[in-house]
Amino acid sequence: MKNRLFFRRFSVCMAIALLLWGCNSTETIQSTSSPAKREFRGAWIQAVNGQFIGMSTQQMQKTLSYQLDELWRDGVNAIIFQVRPECDALYPSKIEPWSRFLTGRQGMAPNPYWDPLQWMIDECHKRGMELHAWINPYRAKTKTTNELAANHIAKKRPDLCFEYDGLYLLNPGIAENRDYICKVVDDIVERYDIDGLHIDDYFYPYPVAGVPINDDKEYQRNRKGFSNKADWRRDNVNVFIKELGKTIHKRKPWVKFGVSPFGIYRNQKSDPVAGSATNGTQNYDDLYADVLLWVNNGWIDYCVPQLYWEIGNKAADYHTLINWWNRHASNRPLYIGEDVERTVKNADLQNPNIHQMAAKFKLHRQLPNVNGTVLWYAKAAVDNVGNYGTYLRNNYWRYKALQPTMDFIDDKAPKKIRKMKVVNTDDGHMLFWSAPKGSGWKDKAVKYVIYRFDDGDKVNLADPSKIVAVTAKTYYKLPYQDGTEKYTYVVTALDRMSNESEGVVKKVKL
Repeated sequence: MKNRLFFRRFSVCMAIALLLWGCNSTETIQSTSSPAKREFRGAWIQAVNGQFIGMSTQQMQKTLSYQLDELWRDGVNAIIFQVRPECDALYPSKIEPWSRFLTGRQGMAPNPYWDPLQWMIDECHKRGMELHAWINPYRAKTKTTNELAANHIAKKRPDLCFEYDGLYLLNPGIAENRDYICKVVDDIVERYDIDGLHIDDYFYPYPVAGVPINDDKEYQRNRKGFSNKADWRRDNVNVFIKELGKTIHKRKPWVKFGVSPFGIYRNQKSDPVAGSATNGTQNYDDLYADVLLWVNNGWIDYCVPQLYWEIGNKAADYHTLINWWNRHASNRPLYIGEDVERTVKNADLQNPNIHQMAAKFKLHRQLPNVNGTVLWYAKAAVDNVGNYGTYLRNNYWRYKALQPTMDFIDDKAPKKIRKMKVVNTDDGHMLFWSAPKGSGWKDKAVKYVIYRFDDGDKVNLADPSKIVAVTAKTYYKLPYQDGTEKYTYVVTALDRMSNESEGVVKKVKL
């Protein structure tokens, strides 16, 4: 994510929240459509802003537990957790050093020792959430890092990096760097039960006026037939994206590969046919990231453009951009990156008494190729800036949602669960079942969906308001009352790609 544009301090968040609390307290934001049963509802939890530096293991786990609980209540079903901000690691790695954004000093292990990535996987899966490990592929040093560990790649192999405006970046023009990043990712995918591997918008650096990229030597050494350096740079990134996707799926075909690019692909002045009516930094021309090529060739599994602007922004209007992405990026699941603070800071153009959350969510529901939302960033929603979390919890994401399916990876549902029964235990009335039989990752059930219907209701598994839990466990504690109320429970199985089995029905008295 782009630090200088989007990071804000907590004090600013609180000021915005206080400002807008009154303006929204007398207004009700209404949903304009029925709830979706399948929707990606993500939130980015970043480390590079330094929010964890100085925290003890216990403090950080307490902070993350609280955030996960609040996000779960808000309806979030996926966490994108930053584990590699600058060729470092928020997990034990034999390849790269511990991150200073965890311990305060690069290369220093946490004390008491723990593995944040494994801990987050366990905690997310307990709550029925997915965990996507988020890495910054090329960035080797941020501007605020002053000391590199002895085993850091920029320390061991400075020839693989170039410096740009205070940053160090792995040079995309060097094939060895692609291999190195793929090696790091393969290590993560092999050792951890992640649901996705996520990269953000840092490819070639965001341009700074008058500061050239120092890659003439690599271009002259191996032009690969390109007479234009811009095309050569794009090809370097294209080759990397294709190789990274292959690396992930070769190790574990079910791990989803996602990219969250900058929100503008190209401006119309650069491309009158395929460009958007905007005027800002461009993926294709400035970052050398041909995102549509990746989407249309199926090199990535989902795309999350960062549409952090407000509706009505003169340079990059949100309404214009979400419609552009809906039209042009439909070959892979499309989720929208939302800036929570900017959304609640700006008034609705049609109703200045409320902020823009309602208008943006209306667009999400109206556009057929928009299949989800990712919140930038998680803490802003947890802090309930501008009542954003409240509206998620009580309105837009009131009912649980399953992940969108990805038929291009696997479209076959698992078999039904077996041996479902109600048992009265010392812990209360429990609904138990056995996992369905299945061989191989495509057939194996990993989660279960529990539906509850009132007596006399028609069983309708398309209605998400009837979902009471999504769990990896093979039991569910029933909310026993006095044994006179009749309910119908239905349990289905989900596989790795959220394909859903047929349901098994059990009528009970609570």
